[in-house]
Amino acid sequence: MKAVLVKGLAAPLVALLLAALTVLYAGAPRAEAATGVSQIAAALRKSPVYVDPAASGQLSARDADALAKKIEDAGKPVFVAVLPAGYPTANLFADLRTATGVTGVYAVRLGDRFDARADSSVLPRTAVRNLVTSVQGEAATTQLNDFTDRALANIRGRAPSSWGTSGGDGGVSSTALIGVAAVLVAGGAGAYALVRRGRRRREEEQRAALERLRVVVDEDITAFGEELDRLDFQPGEPGADDAMRQDYERALNAYDQAKSAMAAAQHPEDVKAVTQALEDGRFSLAVLAARREGRPLPDRRPPCFFDPRHGPSVADAVWTPSGGAPREVPVCAADRTRLADGLEPAVREVDTEWGRRPYWDAGPAYGPWAGGYFGGGILPGLLFGTVLGSMMSTPAYAADYGTDYGAGGDFGGYQGGDVSGADFDPGDFGGGFGDGGGGDFGGGGGDFGGGF
Repeated sequence: MKAVLVKGLAAPLVALLLAALTVLYAGAPRAEAATGVSQIAAALRKSPVYVDPAASGQLSARDADALAKKIEDAGKPVFVAVLPAGYPTANLFADLRTATGVTGVYAVRLGDRFDARADSSVLPRTAVRNLVTSVQGEAATTQLNDFTDRALANIRGRAPSSWGTSGGDGGVSSTALIGVAAVLVAGGAGAYALVRRGRRRREEEQRAALERLRVVVDEDITAFGEELDRLDFQPGEPGADDAMRQDYERALNAYDQAKSAMAAAQHPEDVKAVTQALEDGRFSLAVLAARREGRPLPDRRPPCFFDPRHGPSVADAVWTPSGGAPREVPVCAADRTRLADGLEPAVREVDTEWGRRPYWDAGPAYGPWAGGYFGGGILPGLLFGTVLGSMMSTPAYAADYGTDYGAGGDFGGYQGGDVSGADFDPGDFGGGFGDGGGGDFGGGGGDFGGGF
């Protein structure tokens, strides 16, 4: 009898349960992709990281929050979007940049593929291309963090105020509050003694670093003086005109400025002004030489990456450091030929406690030295994967050696984090992969296809 009763009630109970589940399911939010670019842009204006619900398996909520916090704490305009593999790619970067309306670096993980674009006022195309190439093939979390770390190292500008972070609206971050509380708790004479001891140690380390740099910079200044002598230009010589005399005067002024700046240097970051002056002077000499020989005037390019004493570069060439990833670097004519012949370039080596090493593996003090030579924001893309590049991406480095290496120069227009709407150079965000911003994504590497 009981069995018959249960059996008789089973069908109505099952129907009732299914009805309840149907109501609950209908009222529950569905994990569907927010496919509209306008929706992604709206999310990025509120937070630097957007993960499409359909791509949540690529980056967990915890990892996304950690990545967003890293960017917000840095106060820099880096935008990261994680999208499903089937997301439409035609004009994606340009449309996303237009809809967001904020200058910055835009990185997209789409399935297992990755690329990025940036306003050139924030990070030059060469730097973006090299940074993208350096993280190809990595797992999503590692890739997005590595790219972000390297981009933050020298990106120009500030976070948009719409994020509501300390980097954007001047508010006090939780990190700052914790730091203040820790100092207050420590308090007293003990804390004061620790601060003084740490300050003395930092000053001693900086003095030692400056003395090591002084040897290298003096070599640079001497080499430039020898170039002036070899040129043997006389302002009154036959054929000399006002343009030549102005070039020569600029070179002489740069020589004097470099010597004065080095004599006045008190900290490693002061060396940046010295190498900036030398780079300006060498370009003036290159222009003067072209005028005297009747050749076309050279374009303004950074110096040779392997040794700035080689003078202004003539082209970009692919180079792979030992244990590192390929990247494009500016090279002089002689080093371009060496690389094409399968030979090692003539690298600038300096003395270290481990013997002679390339400057990019010689220690943190060479960041200011390289930053003066490689302005315009290209330095992060050149140094990724090297000892110096890894050091320069840390907050501790900025505290000891300054910031903004390689991000100098007059970019003009909007800077990172500014609301510019659709007023941006479409060339910074257009083209296919490997053309103007991304790396080489042919085959299975990550070609989003079409006009991405």
